Parts: sequence; C-alpha cells; structure tokens
Amino acid sequence: MNTSQPLEDVRPSRPTRTRFGAQDFLRHMRRRWYLYLPIFAIWGLAYLRLFVDATPRVPVLFNWTPSLPYRVALLHPGSSMPHRGDFVVFAFEGDGIRRYPGLAKQPFFKIVRGLPGDTISVAGREVRINGELVGIAKTHAFDRHPLEPIMPGVIPPGRYYVQGLSTDSFDSRYRESGLVRAEQVIGVVDPLF
Repeated sequence: MNTSQPLEDVRPSRPTRTRFGAQDFLRHMRRRWYLYLPIFAIWGLAYLRLFVDATPRVPVLFNWTPSLPYRVALLHPGSSMPHRGDFVVFAFEGDGIRRYPGLAKQPFFKIVRGLPGDTISVAGREVRINGELVGIAKTHAFDRHPLEPIMPGVIPPGRYYVQGLSTDSFDSRYRESGLVRAEQVIGVVDPLF
C-alpha cells in the first residue's frame, strides 16, 4: 500500500440549492403562462360566483357539502312549483346572512319537506311537519354560535320548509335559515349520483 498519497473523501456530494426569488418566479410564469391561465381563470370564476352572482348557469350541479348524499345533480331551472319530496336549489336569503354574509344568494340544495298550509310544531329541539318528526335542531353552529329552532305555525302561501339529510345541515329547522320563498327557488333538481 502506498502511504504517500492522501486518502480521498468518499462522502457523496450534496446538490447545491439555488435561490428561487420572486423575479425568477414571475419569469417562469411568463414563459409557462399556459399552465397558470386555467388556475387564474378558475379562481376568477369562483370569486365572481361567490361575491357577484352565485346563480348556477349550467344545468349540472355539484354538491360538495354533506347536507345531501348526492354529489352531482341535474337542474331544471324555473320548473313548476315544487312538491313534497322534491329536491330543489334555492338562493339563500335567511336571517343568517347578518352573521354569515358569504351565504347571501348562495345556492342551497335541499329536500322540500313542508308545503304551504302544513303545520310546523316544535317540542324542545324536535321539529315536526303535520305531526311527523322531520328533524332535530342543533343547539350550536360549527363556530359555537347558538341556533334557535324555527317558530311553530302554519307555512304561509308561497313558502316551503326545506331540509338536508345531514344533522349538520343549515336549513329550515333554524330561525336564521327559515322558510324558503317561492321566488328564491332556482329550480327542481334530479340527483344523478
């Protein structure tokens, strides 16, 4: 063995990191604009839909909430008056807008459980339509805000009691959501899956 030569370091070399600053990122975006255009278009449409006009413009709706078990539905806008058991989409206009302003005019997807002339009764937190139990109102919302059940009485003409299937659904069980006026109904919906 030759001892006159030093032993070489056999550790693997680490890759050098380059700093990627804001100018480099903007240069990258300009060169690859076709990758970023769809992302910005989706963000822009979501912003418009959320804050300017939330009315659905296409007949196919997507439900991302657990209020109903259906994820895709076909909308029949301006359909005839809904019947009990129909699925409807309506523009939210309940008193909850004061506390949650982002809900204004947002489309809600629910089932019609009560029609004009039906009687709403409330015992404790149990809500009944014509004596049949339709749901139990929670005491608090997700943000711990107290929720009051809907007021008992007869559903007036041109109003509907609507409800989701989830216990967490924000629907007519609560005063802040209330009954839905016929003018709020965007259309009847056929769940696809």
